[in-house]
Amino acid sequence: NPLVQAHRAHPFSMESHRLSSYGRRFGSPTPVYRVLPASPPARFRAPRARSTQPGPRVGARLGSGKMDFSLAAALNSEFRETRTNEKVEMMELNDRFASYIEKVRLLEQQNKVLVVELNQARDQEPSRLADVYQEELRDLRHHVEQLATTKARLEIERDNLAEDLGSLQQKLQEEVTLRLEAESNLAAYRQDVDAATLARLDLERRVGTLQDEIAFLRKVHEEELRELQEQLARQRVHVEVDASKPDLTAALRDIRRQYEAMATSNVQETEEWYKSKFADLTDAAARHVEALRAAKQEANEYRRQLQALTCDLESLRGSNESLERQLRELEERYALETAGYQDTVVRLEEDIRSLKEEMARHLQEYQDLLNVKLALDIEIATYRKLLEGEESRITIPMQSFSNLQIRETSLDTKSVSEAHVKRSIVVKTVETRDGEVIKESKQEHKEVM
Repeated sequence: NPLVQAHRAHPFSMESHRLSSYGRRFGSPTPVYRVLPASPPARFRAPRARSTQPGPRVGARLGSGKMDFSLAAALNSEFRETRTNEKVEMMELNDRFASYIEKVRLLEQQNKVLVVELNQARDQEPSRLADVYQEELRDLRHHVEQLATTKARLEIERDNLAEDLGSLQQKLQEEVTLRLEAESNLAAYRQDVDAATLARLDLERRVGTLQDEIAFLRKVHEEELRELQEQLARQRVHVEVDASKPDLTAALRDIRRQYEAMATSNVQETEEWYKSKFADLTDAAARHVEALRAAKQEANEYRRQLQALTCDLESLRGSNESLERQLRELEERYALETAGYQDTVVRLEEDIRSLKEEMARHLQEYQDLLNVKLALDIEIATYRKLLEGEESRITIPMQSFSNLQIRETSLDTKSVSEAHVKRSIVVKTVETRDGEVIKESKQEHKEVM
């Protein structure tokens, strides 16, 4: 510290500076006198008065050995008045010095309190602020990680839903293709059914024609049989008439039997063919009806599946739109929260910067207070050294007034001229009790001007 180095280099000049500042601050410099040391510093010189007017008459009288008692009485009264004024001034100075010591103690206590507060602020505030900042930053990072996890999960769900939507759309296309194929098959089956129906109607018409033909043949056959019977009857009559003719009844019987056999076989063949054709057409119609019913059922099933898939597709589209809307809202909220967190981080950094500046200012104030404390300690040590230094009781009896007067008046212009070269600072301490002086001490310091 420059102040300590200056005090170590020039202790008396520092003390004189402190004392002069004390004199300027707390009162008039009554106990400080200027003397001209004509001898070594160890030699005692009495303080001279402020008046620079010489007293040749008094000096002459005292030098001649004659004492003027009236002048002594006047000097005694003047000395008593001076001593009374000095006592009052010393009491005021003592009171001021006591108040100054109290102020110094108060400043020391305030300095200690400030040191304790600064140590507490240095030990607690930065760590607590750092902990709060780290905790806030940790919470923000955790929240950001949660938002990132939620965003990733929603993106995965969105991708999965997009894949499901693609697969469902593909299935829908396949079902639409199958439905179109079923409709084309149904149209083909309808054509087949129409053709089978036409064939059945044709066969029924042909069966009716054949039945009519059979009835006609039966009728023709009956007519032929009746004609043959009539012919046979006529021939029988002829046979009876002419017995010599051949027997035609047996021949007719054979012919009739042959025709009947032929007719029966034709009828049976026709019925069998009709039955077989009818059975074939019935089976074909049944097969076509079954295929048509299966095609209708399959078409209904496909239509129901198409409706279900359409509903699922609409619900998935709604879910996808809802998820996309939620994702946009989350992204917007995440952006807003991120901006808010960035603002919070910037504000916390500004707070940290301001706290650091405030801490630096407190440290500077603490350093200034330490410097002031060091200066006060040096000044207190100086005053303590001055107070606890050499003590000498100064007693000025009545018979020494002449010597005192001589010493006070023996200063001439030479001492005044030499006062600009050297300066002596005398600190005079007077202890009183009940208005009486019980102890006086002084300490002298010399300084070259």
